[in-house]
Amino acid sequence: MSMKIDIEKPWPIVERFLLELPSGSVGLDVGCGNGKYLTVNPGIFIVASDRSEQLIKIASQHQPHTSLIADNLGLPHPSSCFAFAISIAVIHHLSTRARRVQAIATILDTLRLQHTPKQQSSDSEKAAGRALIYVWALEQKTSRRGWDEGDEQDVMVPWVMKSIANHDRSSDASVTFNRYYHLYRQGELEEDIFEAGGSVVESGYEKDNWWAIAIRHT
Repeated sequence: MSMKIDIEKPWPIVERFLLELPSGSVGLDVGCGNGKYLTVNPGIFIVASDRSEQLIKIASQHQPHTSLIADNLGLPHPSSCFAFAISIAVIHHLSTRARRVQAIATILDTLRLQHTPKQQSSDSEKAAGRALIYVWALEQKTSRRGWDEGDEQDVMVPWVMKSIANHDRSSDASVTFNRYYHLYRQGELEEDIFEAGGSVVESGYEKDNWWAIAIRHT
């Protein structure tokens, strides 16, 4: 079972989340890859990060946003500063629950807390920061992968990519990489968010993924 990577088209729920943000919002894209979500809403500013130097070089072309190399288990951002964060198809690559919960907690820590009535702020500043998190689902029985409840949750999946060294466009040469995935069962993402110190305000299933929008506990 091999997969080809689709890194260009924004997923609908992610696009909706970003487009609904108030103009001027500042937030994070943790595990941004090539930065495909940086261009969705021109009215917001995103600090994007990824561990891959090559992907950050691509993401940095999406001005005026900022892109930097960082590990999602130790983000170099101040606490309680950002209006939003997204982490799309990243956390399921961490191999233990402790590391996955830590990654979520690190993201939640960057989010702005709900302002109290005594604090002077605009309406947009009063709102708690929100994080949208996507993970691959175990329940994919209608997909070509065929995974479902009861199957192994920790798997290695071969991903097929065009060879970077292939300069002959007439050739179909490719390279296959095996990538680790933890396949999230229904409800598991919500459990990890709660364990990380967050609350889920909305969640669902889209394109073989579980997703959730979370805020920090106050």
